[in-house]
Amino acid sequence: MHLPHSQSLQENGQVATGSIQLSLQSRGYSYNVTNIIVEPPSPDSSPDSDSSKPELEKAGLLNKTKISEGGRKLRKNWNQSWVVLVGNSLVFFKDPKSQTPSSWKPGNSRPESSVDLRGAQLEFADCLSSKKNVFKLRTVTGNEFLLQSETDSLVREWYNTIQGVIDRLVRGLSFYLSCSLSLFRTSLVLSLSSSRSLPLSFSRFLSLSNTERKRVRSRLKKLILRRPPLQALQEKGLIKDQVFGCRLEMLCERERSAVPRFVRLCTEAVERRGLQTDGIYRVSGNLAVIQKLRFMVNHEEKLNLDQSEWEDIHVITGALKLFFRELPEPLVPYGFYTDIIETVKMSDYSDKVDRLKCLVLNIPPPSHDTLHFIFSHLQRVLEQSDANRMTTQNIAIVFGPTLMRPERDTGLMAVHMVYQNQAVELMLTEFDHIFRTPPPLS
Repeated sequence: MHLPHSQSLQENGQVATGSIQLSLQSRGYSYNVTNIIVEPPSPDSSPDSDSSKPELEKAGLLNKTKISEGGRKLRKNWNQSWVVLVGNSLVFFKDPKSQTPSSWKPGNSRPESSVDLRGAQLEFADCLSSKKNVFKLRTVTGNEFLLQSETDSLVREWYNTIQGVIDRLVRGLSFYLSCSLSLFRTSLVLSLSSSRSLPLSFSRFLSLSNTERKRVRSRLKKLILRRPPLQALQEKGLIKDQVFGCRLEMLCERERSAVPRFVRLCTEAVERRGLQTDGIYRVSGNLAVIQKLRFMVNHEEKLNLDQSEWEDIHVITGALKLFFRELPEPLVPYGFYTDIIETVKMSDYSDKVDRLKCLVLNIPPPSHDTLHFIFSHLQRVLEQSDANRMTTQNIAIVFGPTLMRPERDTGLMAVHMVYQNQAVELMLTEFDHIFRTPPPLS
């Protein structure tokens, strides 16, 4: 039975509800931000109404399977679902086979489940399934879904639409956090402007004279000037720099090394006890444990990856991939991406290898040093491919989008992934020629 890929924006039936509340309280001053509601338009709503309820973004048939719940892996069980994207939720309905396409409405079918897209992540994941045109949706709660269609253009359309909603939710959250920060600053002004311990009302603050307001600004200025510098707080251990999400050159400068310490620790752990593990780097680790490791790396100076809590080697490889994905600029800098992709497209193999070698050699340190180091490690993984089944192609599929990406999303992610994989595969195959010098030791 054929069903249309899109559904009218005026469909009836409740889909999902939810809300966010941000509150701020400080010395008698409070503020609440509410009413981020997730529900479909009511039956009586019209396109011309001023209702703030979110509209239906997209609806259609997709193949779906849940592969993880709360970080716990699940067996794949593909089924066809009617997928509805509304507000900040992706809602799954059973395939309405008993109804005609023209008569089907969300209200006529009970939802199987719904996914909150706030903080969710998307990525293409053909390597996780024998099916083609697959992408993975991961939520902040550790639930993971694979979504698929035989039509490549339809999958890209769904991917871009969902990603657009996620990006919009991130911008919205940033706005509300900005409001909260502004309100906190206001409450600080109110407390400083009072010579007594009694809280001031907002209306009283507005009634202050210019002289009193100048006194408030003067006291704030003195407070700011008395703050210790960032370096002093870091020396005392009160503020620790992050590792994940830090610019590579800043991290290496801080650690006084050519390659980040965490990258070395992870690769050493893999080479000690994971080179013969089936699907090393391809198999995902427990997301909750990976996030715990990420927290430890960001807040603890001493890290021992041989402790029992990190015994799952897939947790370590997952954290290493996450480190590279969270770099503000990927390991292959944006300025080299287009040239490398164009090089991969060249027809003459010898010229292609020589040009790629020239480009890689011109990548500035520490990106070049870390790239050389990680490919030296991947060569050792490749040497054990009979045991771990990680061939050159499999490694390239995993590390292509992890190590390089375009600076701007052109909507052709699947096309980019093909060339990213080919670039990594070529670097692995011609490693001795492209990376002729020994990898950095410190």
